[in-house]
Amino acid sequence: MRVVAGEFGGRPLKTLAGKTTRPTTDKVKGAMFNMIGPFFDGGRVLDLYAGSGSLAIEAISRGMDHAVLVEKDRSAQAIVQENIKMTKSEHQFQLLKMDDKKAIRQLSGTFNLVLLDPPYAKEQIASVVTDLEDRGLLAEEVMLVCETDKAVDLPEEISAFGIWKQKIYGISKVTVYVR
Repeated sequence: MRVVAGEFGGRPLKTLAGKTTRPTTDKVKGAMFNMIGPFFDGGRVLDLYAGSGSLAIEAISRGMDHAVLVEKDRSAQAIVQENIKMTKSEHQFQLLKMDDKKAIRQLSGTFNLVLLDPPYAKEQIASVVTDLEDRGLLAEEVMLVCETDKAVDLPEEISAFGIWKQKIYGISKVTVYVR
């Protein structure tokens, strides 16, 4: 796995062995960012199920200013920290070592890009988006990028958001919501 494009493009990323995380392939990651950008003019990104940190690092590499990564698995947290260190831009990243619900209660400010790639067995995207909206954590011009198994059908609308784009890549489905 590697960073696909931008400032850190081509740099290798570590992943966690085993099945506790499900890393997004470089192909899907590249396609996902081409759907939504592919490059950014600043802003804050929230990666609520960071895994290896690959998606948030890609977003920073492509022009986002700051990323908050949330990961509850201790082994995955160590991989995230190693991957952040590889960027040599550690000041642009904040790792919260906790679950999504606790993180949402502690977060402040607004996010311009939210990456939701929860474990397939725990599809909670609709309730998480509603929680983020209720807590005022979503900027007016926010994109919510959800990666799920291709068999998962997300609602057409969640809170004040509707599906803008949706594509299937192999076994993964990427759904992008906007206001």
